[in-house]
Amino acid sequence: MLHNRKLILAHFWLAFAVFALALVLGAWQMYIRSPLSPWISNPEWYYRSLTAHGTVMGYVFPTLVAMGFGYAISEAALQQQLVGGRWAWAGFWLIAVGAVVAMIPVALGQASVLYTFYPPLIGNPFYYIGVVMVVVGSWFWVALMSVNLRIWKRANPAKPVPLAMFANVAGSYLWAWTAVGAALELLLQIIPVALGLRSTIDAGLARVFFSWTLHAIVYFWLMPTYIAYYTIVPRSIGGRIYSDTMARVSFILFLIVAMPIGIHHAFEDPQVGAGFKFIHSAFTALVALPTLLTVFTICASIEIAARLRGGKGAFGWIKALPWRNPIMLAMAFSFIMLGFGGAGGLINMSYQLNTSIHNTQWITGHFHLIFGGAIVIMYFAIAYDFWPHLTGRPLASLHLVRLQLWLWFIGMIVTTFPWHWVGILGMPRRMSYFDYSDPALAIDAISVVLSAFGGFILVASGILFIVVLVRSQLGAPDKIEEYRFAVAVHPPVRVLAALNSHGIWIALMVGLTVTNYGYPILQLAVRNDTSVPAVYVGER
Repeated sequence: MLHNRKLILAHFWLAFAVFALALVLGAWQMYIRSPLSPWISNPEWYYRSLTAHGTVMGYVFPTLVAMGFGYAISEAALQQQLVGGRWAWAGFWLIAVGAVVAMIPVALGQASVLYTFYPPLIGNPFYYIGVVMVVVGSWFWVALMSVNLRIWKRANPAKPVPLAMFANVAGSYLWAWTAVGAALELLLQIIPVALGLRSTIDAGLARVFFSWTLHAIVYFWLMPTYIAYYTIVPRSIGGRIYSDTMARVSFILFLIVAMPIGIHHAFEDPQVGAGFKFIHSAFTALVALPTLLTVFTICASIEIAARLRGGKGAFGWIKALPWRNPIMLAMAFSFIMLGFGGAGGLINMSYQLNTSIHNTQWITGHFHLIFGGAIVIMYFAIAYDFWPHLTGRPLASLHLVRLQLWLWFIGMIVTTFPWHWVGILGMPRRMSYFDYSDPALAIDAISVVLSAFGGFILVASGILFIVVLVRSQLGAPDKIEEYRFAVAVHPPVRVLAALNSHGIWIALMVGLTVTNYGYPILQLAVRNDTSVPAVYVGER
């Protein structure tokens, strides 16, 4: 039973409200960079918008979704009221205030440094302080998930931890450790310079610190999506989880191999040696393992559902799937986009192939297809699945829900595929203006226009999503069954200790991170000849 509905709804509503604003900013950016729009004359407006869009989409939105979903999982899976509700509200308000504190200097043009910070660019200190507040607020959730799981295990010493909670806590630990890299960069390097305590900064060391966070944060974003794959999709289509054990192994692998891989984003940086770049490239390849396990397990789980519905034959069962079920539809779209996005990631992790698409629109297409596509569409599914249980009212219109999901899928494909193409042609990312009358750029014009239209489709889908949630919350109350997660074909009675706790895997995660980052960080930290003058953004 969900006891803290207001708490969960507050997280979801704030998440989707800031998401809607950031979505509009993203569409505007695509429009003004396209041949459809005249030159805006002031590139600063573009970079303000880009910083706000990235900060909200990268830090605020997915963190709030993970937290709200996490609190719902804690109560629904453990069947106990959340312990520490006041602390949960404190974390929520810290994030809300932090987001405002960060966005004010961005709106004033004093922190156009993008969400990746990009030292030696230095913005107003309140931007960085706001981001730190968001991270600290999220750590309240990390602590509460650990506390609530420990309380449950004391009361149920012989029972396996429910899969949804096991994965939820793994995701919280991954986020806690992932955020340390960016926190070290902010606290030790950027904020002292922003406050005027120093006038120089080691940009290379800062980039290594941020690479600690840069790619692992993607797997924090992915965790709610993968939890939904395993624990929501099979139940919603009338099936069961193919293997509880394989699911636990997948989440454990994410915990271990998602961290020590970020330096593959610094392949072109001379500050890091080729040896560590190779190590991080190899570990990046290992991240495919939990994804492949998940694809196999979820496909097997939905086949079970189809055969229970009367599906026959080697492939005939696919027709028996409930394709009008929004959760089934969202998962299918998510898998398609995950496949294309993951294939693009194989290019990024290759030391040789990466050089051909480094800092091009290919990169933008890749991570939008993963985050905006595969991940966000399952965030929609999570909201749709929980909304009746949070509001006591059924979804207003399943037709609108299906239309919204179709529009999001189409919009994301139309947006990102052309980005991949112009990236192959060499179009750089993060540029506020392109002169398409130049013959060298004219070939990109049609693709860029297509991406802009994709952005408009995404905005339409986002509006529909908010409309469905509002109409559902304002609808007539109805009797809603108690929320439950999917169960396995063979529910575990006992689970190996290693698959029922996180301690050994956290130690391995920390150990691998220190091993893969320790030497590059120390090597740069002890040098006194690598700092450069800070470049301050905005009027001072």
